[in-house]
Amino acid sequence: MGLELPKNPDMDQDNVVNFTDSEIVSHVKDALTSLLSGDSNSYNQLVGVMHHSKQLAPDEVALLETTLKALAGAVSCIDITLHDSLLSAIFSMSLWNYGPHVADALVELIVSLAISNGKYLDLCLGMLVSNFTPPPYFLDKLKLPRGLERKGQVLSRVHAAFKKIADYVPLAPLRLLTMVQQGMPTVYHKDRAILIYVENMLTLESGEIGELVGSTMLMAVVDRLIELDLEIGWDAILQDDFSKGIFEMELEDLEDIVDSAEPDIGEFRLSRKSLAGNSIAELLDNLLVLTFEHLESCERAGRLAKVFETLLRSFLLTVMTAYKSKFTQFVVFYACSLDPENCGMRFAIMLADLFVQDSHPQSTRMSSVAYLASYLSRAKFLSASFISSMLKRLVDWCLEYCNTHDVDINPNAHRVFYSGCQAIMYVLCFRMKVFMDVPRLKSQLLMPLEQILKHKLNPLKVCLPSVVEEFLRQAKAASLFTVSKTFIFDGLLESELSRAFGGLERLDTFFPFDPCLLKRCDSFIRPMFVFWSMVKPTYEDAYDDENDDGSSDDDSIQDFANENEDIMNDVGKSFDEQQLDLDEFDCALKKMSITPKNSFGYKFGGRFQEPTRMPSRIRPSTSPESL
Repeated sequence: MGLELPKNPDMDQDNVVNFTDSEIVSHVKDALTSLLSGDSNSYNQLVGVMHHSKQLAPDEVALLETTLKALAGAVSCIDITLHDSLLSAIFSMSLWNYGPHVADALVELIVSLAISNGKYLDLCLGMLVSNFTPPPYFLDKLKLPRGLERKGQVLSRVHAAFKKIADYVPLAPLRLLTMVQQGMPTVYHKDRAILIYVENMLTLESGEIGELVGSTMLMAVVDRLIELDLEIGWDAILQDDFSKGIFEMELEDLEDIVDSAEPDIGEFRLSRKSLAGNSIAELLDNLLVLTFEHLESCERAGRLAKVFETLLRSFLLTVMTAYKSKFTQFVVFYACSLDPENCGMRFAIMLADLFVQDSHPQSTRMSSVAYLASYLSRAKFLSASFISSMLKRLVDWCLEYCNTHDVDINPNAHRVFYSGCQAIMYVLCFRMKVFMDVPRLKSQLLMPLEQILKHKLNPLKVCLPSVVEEFLRQAKAASLFTVSKTFIFDGLLESELSRAFGGLERLDTFFPFDPCLLKRCDSFIRPMFVFWSMVKPTYEDAYDDENDDGSSDDDSIQDFANENEDIMNDVGKSFDEQQLDLDEFDCALKKMSITPKNSFGYKFGGRFQEPTRMPSRIRPSTSPESL
């Protein structure tokens, strides 16, 4: 069947000439070879057709489509040196500028070039990768239905071309990996361009060549998340008076925060509002949501377990070594929530293994136990029996350490030990009441802890005062054990001893799964997250009646201890045998804060204040050592 083309621009519209496909290919070959004889007229006309792009007339569209198809049949006559101007014009074309027919012809040409000669492989792959993102003028059109339709048309053709090239050129996926990583937009590009680019990377991960490039693509995405994460300084999140250690910690209903004038002296505020207008934070938020949605698609496809192994490798190499990471770790948290029985337990066990193995560096062990403590405290989807098994591993290790180290306090020499003790106390601040209600857990887990805390290494004196104070308050209310020495912290967040064992990285103040302050990301995390206001400490009943307004947390927040009435019977069972039903917290959450202990007011007749609440986020140290 022939194609109808205008003979020339001045020709009568009704007077057309029919050419067969083979005749057109022959004509293009003649134009390509004519350069050898010094005749460049036909060749220049051919190059000129390639420069047609925007707002083409129907005849021009037909001419461009036909020429591209003819070139695909004449790739054997194209020389990378002799026809450099033609190749340059072809590789600079954007699929976003054309309709489906021209786009199909262009992709056909690119695939033909790639598989015809290895010299063209990188050029062809690079051209396809460049089409991950639209031209700048097209970005705003992505908000419109037609723009989204064009996006689907372009990207589906790009990824289909990758598969065709990979089928004929086995080394193509390896070259593609390098191209994609090198071509990733920087943080200075427009947000939508970066989002579309990462979306394409995730499509490669789950696509037909995902077996070859998937793990590398996912790790590269996590690397970019970390880069953006570290671009957000703590100053962009925290507003505090460094002369005080008393601070307001966790704000759960951030949307309802009312702007105030100057904060009270000593107040420490963590607020999503402080990130408002931060373009990098907004970009990171959107990328995290894109990654969450990709994980959901992996879970639906039955691929999550495999993808999670890649996430764990990336976590170990990139996330866990970035001690100032604030948000990227929630990718692993969310993956765990999608599959608690496998991913959720796998993550905790890996962290515990890293901590108890002496072969790992101190910083790795301390970082891993900080992640473990924060994870066990915050993950609503973990069963109480599994949490207790993880805590028992920490308690057993710390107890064995005490039995083999008959020495006095030395924060620098026993950093790993103190980090383990602090992790245990931190988790118990969230979970103690659950364990106290189960006699077997109390005897197997909580009672041995007394030997550790009363050892000459004296972790109660070295660990963060803010954690120790809350732990002792709950332990006293639960009549767990008594401490002979009185610890007076006066609301201190940290101490010189805690700074010493935390080291330059300040791992003593590292609680990586504190509430996420990124708005869209939080909407995914919140349903499976334990906020401090959901926790009913052991001393709660003692002062609930003292509330002036007669209200209590029970009016709006379910008691986490009621997650399973038969927990005692489940402790000896495997995870699969348990039927632990974690209640959903659908009630409105109140913001929780740590208020100052007004010691002067009490001394001079001031009203006795309600005990302070557990800090759920620890600010970065402001001590000279950390700077």
